Amino acid sequence: MLIQGRCLCGTIAVEINGDISDIIHCHCSLCRKSSGTAYATNGFINSSEFSITQGQALLSSYEVKPGKERHFCSRCGSPIYSSNSENPQKLRIRLGLIDTPIEARPLSHNFVSSKATWDNLDDTLPRYDGFEPSRENNKAN
Repeated sequence: MLIQGRCLCGTIAVEINGDISDIIHCHCSLCRKSSGTAYATNGFINSSEFSITQGQALLSSYEVKPGKERHFCSRCGSPIYSSNSENPQKLRIRLGLIDTPIEARPLSHNFVSSKATWDNLDDTLPRYDGFEPSRENNKAN
């Protein structure tokens, strides 16, 4: 299966010619800070099945810990993938990047002991197809 994705500005395009496995919602402080939200949804891919088809020159990286890098678009800041020198055969991809529908689903919420204090993992909150009703009157965002 060919899986495609793009960063927010569309400059970096990627293809995965394989499966995404071990998808999780990660609540660790590094993923929260990197994503700017309560958690990041990540999955593993084989590095040999991954290619950047457009925008390679705009890919930038940050070494979070020795041997562990986060790669992102230098134009819009979108996280693209993470790499670990201890396991170069695998990459961790951010699922928000993916445009192609996929069958795989998250397996778990991880590092919940370091989740954001304001996040209660409440899956019973109302759901809307668009903006929440209170935002309809304030379209500034």
